[in-house]
Amino acid sequence: MVETENFKLMPLGPELVDVDFEAYMSSIEHLQKTFTRSTSWPHKDISEADAMKDMETEQARFNNRESFAFAVLTPDGGRERGSLYIYPSAVEGYDAVVRMWVTKAEYDAGFDGELYEWAINWVKTDWPFEKVAYPGRLIDWDSWDALVTKEKMTVPAEQNH
Repeated sequence: MVETENFKLMPLGPELVDVDFEAYMSSIEHLQKTFTRSTSWPHKDISEADAMKDMETEQARFNNRESFAFAVLTPDGGRERGSLYIYPSAVEGYDAVVRMWVTKAEYDAGFDGELYEWAINWVKTDWPFEKVAYPGRLIDWDSWDALVTKEKMTVPAEQNH
C-alpha cells in the first residue's frame, strides 16, 4: 500500500471488488472515451461475477509480478477515485507502460492531473525502469498505437503463435 495526503493505492483484488465496480460503473461513457477508447470496457452489462473474475485475475498477475494494478482510494479507503496500472511494454525501447483512469466526478474535480503528476514521480523514484510510456499522456494515442502495430509487424511469424 502507498499512502499520500489525498489518496492511497492498494493492489486490486477481491476485497476491493465492490468499490472498484461502483467506480467504473459510475463513469462508463467517460472511461470509454478517456481510458479504453472503446465500448468493450466498461459497459452496462458487466456482472458482479465478471467483476470478481477481473479482480482475481489482477491479483494473480500482481502476485506473479506480471503486472501491477492498483485501486486509487480516498484516504479512508471508502471510495475508489480511479485505478493505476503498470505493465511490461511490448514496444521496444520502453520498459513499462503506465495507464490510469479516474471517475468522471474526479476528472471534473481536477484529480486526473494530480494523480498523473504524482504517478510520474512515483514511477521515476520507486520503480526500476529506464523508460516508461504513458499512452494518451506523454505519448499521444495515435503515436502509441502506431508503435504497437509496428512492433507486432516486426515479430517473426514463428513467434506470433
